[in-house]
Amino acid sequence: MKTETIEGYILPLLNADLPNLKNIRIGTKVLSYWPYRFLNDEDSPQLLKLFKRIVDSGKHLAFMAHFNHPQELSTDEVQEAIARIRDTGAEIRTQSPILRNINNNPKLWAAMWKKQVELGCIPYYMFVVRDTGAQHYFGLPLIEAFDIFRNAFNGVSGLARTVRGPVMSTTAGKIQMTGFSEVLGHPVITLAMIQARNPDWVLKPFYAKYDEDAFWIDDLMPAFGEDNFFFEHPYNRIQYLSEEYTN
Repeated sequence: MKTETIEGYILPLLNADLPNLKNIRIGTKVLSYWPYRFLNDEDSPQLLKLFKRIVDSGKHLAFMAHFNHPQELSTDEVQEAIARIRDTGAEIRTQSPILRNINNNPKLWAAMWKKQVELGCIPYYMFVVRDTGAQHYFGLPLIEAFDIFRNAFNGVSGLARTVRGPVMSTTAGKIQMTGFSEVLGHPVITLAMIQARNPDWVLKPFYAKYDEDAFWIDDLMPAFGEDNFFFEHPYNRIQYLSEEYTN
């Protein structure tokens, strides 16, 4: 996207002087595959100037960078691009899905988070592959994803433990698998929402039957004989009201 196009979205927000607007978030994978966007593209200086203008206006600029493998951080070009973005005052947060055949190895994740911290970035999310077409190739069972996350998390210092995972971005909210345990003699998977349609759902723990073959929340069954997870009926009501309103 050309800088002029990006300015078309952002400058009206800055010029409107909206007191409730505190943060501007930009999500992209461009740093990993085309760091030259911030180095020597024709409008690179204009883009960095826009970033600085956002920060100078008093807004927090959150640059959400997608890195899937530590090798993507190894070139001089990407490291220089990161430095230039940070020089504008923007904060770079990093995220990635956990991908079979790409990064399903805790040592890779630990190395990637360490390098990101070294470069001044903030590890943010390890996502679970969405339940879409490529899930059959890239997806991993939730139990395996959690095991990778925990072992990687154990391999880094507190500076990298800003990261959260494994997280599913569902329509009801962001659901984190927080572990597995045994309750009343039953093995269970423990989960919590870190973002939700209803703020009352946030960080409310809930439990699913232990299932080594589950890849997504829809594959899990509520524990203890419950018919639904606590949020399902209220969320269905929200969906119904939304559809009624739009119709």
